[in-house]
Amino acid sequence: MFESLIGLVAIIALFVIISRQRSRIGLIERELGALRSLVLSGVHVAPPQAKPVEQAANDSTPADAAIAAVTDIAPPAAGEAAAEEKPPTQVEAGEAASGPWAAGEAAPAGPAPAQPAAATAKAAQKPDIETALGTRWAVWVGGIALALGGLFLIRYTIEAGIFGPGVRLSMAAMLGLVLVAVGEFIRRTGFKVPVQGVAGAYIPAILTAAGAFILFGTVYAAHGVYGFIGPALAFTLLGAIGVATIAAALVHGQALAGVGLLGAVVTPMLVASQAPNPWALFGYLAIVLAATGVIARLRDWKLLMAAAFVGTGLWTILYMTDAPGTNLPVVLFINAVTLAVLALVWLGRRGGEAGPASGFDWPSVAPGFFVGLSAMALFVDPAYAAGDALPGAALIAALVAVALYRPLALALLHAAGLATVLVYLGIIPPTSVASDFSGGALGVDGLPAAVADTLMLRIGIFLGLVFIAAGFWAARKFAASAHIRAASWAAWEVVAPLVILLALWFTFGNLDRDLVYAAVAALLMVVFATGGEWIARGEQPPLRGGAAVSFALGGAAVAALLMLYMAFGSGWTTMLLGAAAIVPALATRWRAYPVLGWISVAAVIAVLGRIAFDPTIVGAEFLSRTPVFNWLLLGYGVPALAFGFAAWQLARTTNGRPRLAMEAGAALFAVLTVAILVRHAMHGGVIDTGAATLAEQAIYTLIAIGAGAILVAIDMRSPSLVLRYGSLAAGVVSVAFIVIQHFVALNPLFTDESTGRIPVFNLLFLAYLLPAIAAGGLALYARDKRPKWYAAMLALMAALLAFVYATLSVRRLFKGEFVGLWSGLGQLETYTYSALWLIIGVALLTAGVWLKSQVLRVASAALISVAVLKVFLFDMSELEGVLRALSFIGLGAVLIGIGLFYQRLLTRAARGSSV
Repeated sequence: MFESLIGLVAIIALFVIISRQRSRIGLIERELGALRSLVLSGVHVAPPQAKPVEQAANDSTPADAAIAAVTDIAPPAAGEAAAEEKPPTQVEAGEAASGPWAAGEAAPAGPAPAQPAAATAKAAQKPDIETALGTRWAVWVGGIALALGGLFLIRYTIEAGIFGPGVRLSMAAMLGLVLVAVGEFIRRTGFKVPVQGVAGAYIPAILTAAGAFILFGTVYAAHGVYGFIGPALAFTLLGAIGVATIAAALVHGQALAGVGLLGAVVTPMLVASQAPNPWALFGYLAIVLAATGVIARLRDWKLLMAAAFVGTGLWTILYMTDAPGTNLPVVLFINAVTLAVLALVWLGRRGGEAGPASGFDWPSVAPGFFVGLSAMALFVDPAYAAGDALPGAALIAALVAVALYRPLALALLHAAGLATVLVYLGIIPPTSVASDFSGGALGVDGLPAAVADTLMLRIGIFLGLVFIAAGFWAARKFAASAHIRAASWAAWEVVAPLVILLALWFTFGNLDRDLVYAAVAALLMVVFATGGEWIARGEQPPLRGGAAVSFALGGAAVAALLMLYMAFGSGWTTMLLGAAAIVPALATRWRAYPVLGWISVAAVIAVLGRIAFDPTIVGAEFLSRTPVFNWLLLGYGVPALAFGFAAWQLARTTNGRPRLAMEAGAALFAVLTVAILVRHAMHGGVIDTGAATLAEQAIYTLIAIGAGAILVAIDMRSPSLVLRYGSLAAGVVSVAFIVIQHFVALNPLFTDESTGRIPVFNLLFLAYLLPAIAAGGLALYARDKRPKWYAAMLALMAALLAFVYATLSVRRLFKGEFVGLWSGLGQLETYTYSALWLIIGVALLTAGVWLKSQVLRVASAALISVAVLKVFLFDMSELEGVLRALSFIGLGAVLIGIGLFYQRLLTRAARGSSV
């Protein structure tokens, strides 16, 4: 079936080629006539510049070659003849060196054909089905057919019984050797360059690959099928064929090297042994890896090198997970060879190459991944790590050392850092990592990820020092020339030690308070800060405060945070953490590093997280019931003052968005301080009462209003659509809170909730007066900065809140702590409401005129109208005697006063217009 398919493809290709020869011959004849005309007319045709072999191959077509041959007939000028002549030895050398060289390789240069006419060159660049069939597809299918043909020949002789097994294998081996020889013969004598666009269809390479494929199959059949040769000899022969095929790629191209590498890597799977020797296996793989590295290095074949690392790494992981016995020296040997090939062979110094400060070697990702995985397994797997995790630590240190020695292998640093972090996070109890590789997991099922003993503590100290020393040295070295590389080193030199410290503290330390680990964290803080300054002095320009410096100083900030948590209780931690925001802000007086302001902002976020975890600061059972003067004042007030000072300091030094964020944090914590102290005093020292209360909702409302004000302020100084629409959303949310919760759902008039025993600072103060002041202030501040409807909405809500506060305060005056509606109304209370509403209406009118706010004047008119309706509809029937008379007298006096007030305003306006 396959032979018929090959024949059909060949017939179709032949038919297409013949059918198109006529048009191409006509094209050649026309071009030939044009060139002859130029020669006869005496016009000089300049010879083309010599090109590299591959470029000449890519710029040639069969038509171009024919035209070039004709142009060679034209006699060159006398001065050019000598220049074009070439000694025969040079020509032979050029022919012998021809092949599908990769881009960027040095290829022998030879005389290139003359350039054809512009029209012909343009036509030659168009896709041509004939070229595809005749040059690429035919060669590829032919190579596959030759390889399979050898196997089919062996199969046929077996089925027909023509020859014995020995003869059949000998014939197959002879066919493989003949194909290799023919490929070499064609390369040396009759094949100089490939056709345009078909470097992948290089005939000598394909013939050699087919021969190697047949030889692989022959040796394997001799061992695995017939048993003519033993495992040792078969292993040796297969390895030799693989290595020889890889070596032949020096003249035949990278594709052949891939064939040889695949065969060499698969060879150990093809040859089984009753007593497998891991040293023989990994010694063989080391030889293959080294040979591949040398060849890939000579030709700069990155894909081949990466494939070799992957093959070796897969064998290592398979051996560590599936081998019945473990041999630690073998594992260390193959990983050491992998790193040595990477550092000494593949990344060896190259003449004329750009300095190590730039670039990234992506093939080093493979050894980084597999060596890092092996290091983790040496920690995780009890078969290796039982009683001794030093080999895993040695591999991690080796990764860091190679990354330091060969800066292009930055992937090794990331692999070492990630392996360290995962290992030390794994010792935090309770941690369990599954390790059945065949089941798709990694680790040890049901066992700790690493042995949490004192050895792990000492190894952690060692690895932390390795990362700190190497990281700072490399970050300083590359700070001026390679910012990303310097930042990577600086990042891992702070991340790895901090994770190790955190893991050791959780595993061996006292989580309540541990002064020893706090001292270590303080030492790290000093080291990171000093190292950041040292790195900054190596920048260009100095003290610029780039990414590497930012990572170092950020690590110092995290170390300070850990120190506070390790050394102090929850109350002191919250207070000192807020006060710590001052330190980086003050540091901006001497250094204008951008990260300093953001460290202060990080302190705000950390305090917010601390408060969200425990709003009582010290725990509900330890919080004093004394109003105001308790841990809440320190836990909320000290950060508010510190954030305000930090904002003030940043405004005078670096300014920018960190300053705005600190202002926002100061405002937010100021509001939270007042709100939480009021709630504490109102509930007798209890912050969280469980059920939703009006006091709790009041705090949320104040936060929403405060957030709206903060966003408006930041947006005015640093405009942003996010800030603009965020402030509008905060205002709308706060109004929704007020309408739904304050006025209806949680209104003490309907719920009969206790308003508190304190006369002024009670629930009504917190839930109505404070939000009224906040909404009114925001309306006034946003008056010319936001749409009119926004300011009008807030102003109206402020007026309503003030109205409700005054009304409920009157009712509390008459009813006491509980003001539920079902307790009824007294005549004096009813009259007081009328008088109060009229007073509030007049106050709103005055404020509206003074502030030139139409919303307040309209609210005044609406409130006075309500008071009028109440007097005529309610007071007339409910009040008796002097209270009824005083109600109408007061109403009349207020209305007449309002009329006189408006008349005077109109008179003044008329006089002003007449003047």
